[in-house]
Amino acid sequence: MTLTFLGGAKSVTGAEYLLESGGTKILVDCGLAQGGRYAEGANWRPFSYNPRSLAAVLVTHAHIDHVGRIPKLVREGFGGFVYSTPPTRDFVEILLLDSEHILSMEAEEKHLPPLYTAEDVAHAGEFWRGVRYHEPFTVGPFSIEFFDAGHVLGSSFVSVCADGRRIVFSGDLGNAPAPFIRPREPLSANVDFVMVESVYGGRVHEAVDTRRGALENLIEDTVKTRGVLMIPAFALERTQELLYELNALVEEGRIPKTPIFIDSPLAIKLTSVYEKYSRDPLYMNREAIVKMKAGDAIFNFPGLALTLTKEQSKAINDVPPPKVIVAGSGMSQGGRILHHEARYLSDPASVILFVGHQAKGSLGRQILDGASEVTIRSVKVPVRARAVQISGYSAHADQPQILEWLSGARGNLRRAFVVQGEEEEANALAQKIRDELAVATHVPSPGEAVVL
Repeated sequence: MTLTFLGGAKSVTGAEYLLESGGTKILVDCGLAQGGRYAEGANWRPFSYNPRSLAAVLVTHAHIDHVGRIPKLVREGFGGFVYSTPPTRDFVEILLLDSEHILSMEAEEKHLPPLYTAEDVAHAGEFWRGVRYHEPFTVGPFSIEFFDAGHVLGSSFVSVCADGRRIVFSGDLGNAPAPFIRPREPLSANVDFVMVESVYGGRVHEAVDTRRGALENLIEDTVKTRGVLMIPAFALERTQELLYELNALVEEGRIPKTPIFIDSPLAIKLTSVYEKYSRDPLYMNREAIVKMKAGDAIFNFPGLALTLTKEQSKAINDVPPPKVIVAGSGMSQGGRILHHEARYLSDPASVILFVGHQAKGSLGRQILDGASEVTIRSVKVPVRARAVQISGYSAHADQPQILEWLSGARGNLRRAFVVQGEEEEANALAQKIRDELAVATHVPSPGEAVVL
């Protein structure tokens, strides 16, 4: 087998890996490069292969940095099947249509052709095939199986076997335990090579069981100062996790009565997919299933308002502080959170809470790194609000969890390729794997190819 690292090498986003054996080519993920803006120049570059030459695309999960260029792939002639779990397939159409809308506006601003159209998204859906966990299938010489990665609903790590060798693509590994989904499955012993993500490869999260208390304290502090708690949140998984936690805090009477707004049409649409799989034990954990069967309205509790329309979003301004606003995008690169940040970042009584990774160059990273002033839609805004991060809400495993997962294969593992992390994080994880697991590691460069 030959493996080529086309995206996700020494960067968090843009995952794209080409695997070849006996003349058959398959792709694992085909994501957008993200960070400065959605419309990164890299996304418009031609593919380094002929899309018509691909037999299949394997999708680890639905985040745009793993699926965002699939419609472009189809537009340029790809004619094979796209394989993912059923929840991933359900999420993808919603996410790609949202992405297409954002990309088309930014392409127009930059005088670029559209990366793809809504028609391309619909066409891509025709190629999609849903495969449940532990249902092996073949593509040419490749034997493939999906396992639960515990990252977002339906996320997978993928085992691919050919030429007598087995390689596992981690996708994104989850931070366990998570409110809705099952914990990631262990890595089996019979693995020769692994591609492992490293978003938090050099870091350790706060304990998951303390994050709810930290959120409670922030809400109480914001109520006391009569400020606004702004939470930029990714629409997939992070917003639903926050709803789960906020529902518990409200039901247990642990926070004062405070208006809570989910100002994200995308997150509201995606939540319907969670409801669809709410009783499926293959994807949901037992606690969530029991709660929903008992009639716990996790997505509709007292004080919660879901704002779908622009008019409803604008009406949030009329509600006096204190209040809590959860809105996309998760790195403050677009979406409705920008409106609220422009309005409240200058307020020292307010707080902005980051609950996910903030890529280099993103507005969220600037705020988190202590910028005294930021530019939002061409307007300079002073930053006087307090910036806080709770990494326990990250959907990504931290260094100890990644090492624990890898340890299942340490006896046979020939090499670990460390990807999907900023270079500093990838190098830190690579060193730790060498030191603690005695496994050879490599941090690949973009475009690099290796023979397995």
